[in-house]
Amino acid sequence: MKDVLAVIPARGGSTGIPRKNLMPVAGKPLVVHSIDHALAARCVERTIVSTDDAEIAEVARAAGAEVPFLRPAALAGDTVLDHPVFMHVLERLAQAEGYVPKLVLHLRPTAPHRRPGWIDAAAALLRDDPRADSVRSVSPPAQHPYRMFRLDAEGYLDPLYKHEHPVPHLLRRQDLPPMWYYNCVIDVTRPRTILEKGSMTGDRIRPYPMAAEDVVDVDSLRDLQLARLIMEAAP
Repeated sequence: MKDVLAVIPARGGSTGIPRKNLMPVAGKPLVVHSIDHALAARCVERTIVSTDDAEIAEVARAAGAEVPFLRPAALAGDTVLDHPVFMHVLERLAQAEGYVPKLVLHLRPTAPHRRPGWIDAAAALLRDDPRADSVRSVSPPAQHPYRMFRLDAEGYLDPLYKHEHPVPHLLRRQDLPPMWYYNCVIDVTRPRTILEKGSMTGDRIRPYPMAAEDVVDVDSLRDLQLARLIMEAAP
């Protein structure tokens, strides 16, 4: 069922890694990996890259994505969140073409590893649950939140989850409750969640669980080096 619009946000500026979205990993720019994932998914009807950058736009078109318009500079700064970027894409497509997708897929170029079928499975989760506003991929955290602290006013360790258990940090590993963190690999959202609820997730978020070892997230130079090692060593 090709009812999904894939949107890949790839602005030209970046703080940690200059020109990050064009950095090569396993022989391709980061942004091209996500384009390839979208084009390979059976559920994706259109693949659009949202960018303010002419070079990224050229690379994206050469890889098979659409870049029907450039993102305004006001939506390309370091502090701009995802929601206004996706509002811009949906509103422009509706105004120019009358096009409104059934579902919206958010693929970050910073996640260059996605297995075939993940996108289709995540989209199916949302499609099959009419009460859900969105789906987000999640993984078990490397460090369990029950073993985390903040510092109190006197500088002593204050357990974050003391409201759940009097001494959460002393529980045995097998007694810790399952928890998940958002790994930024796949988001699927209903257009009404973005346009009417003013949110990328809404209130009811269906999880798409993934193994922690399957997550490749590029944020720093060290992450980029690790991604290259992992991706280039893959069979």
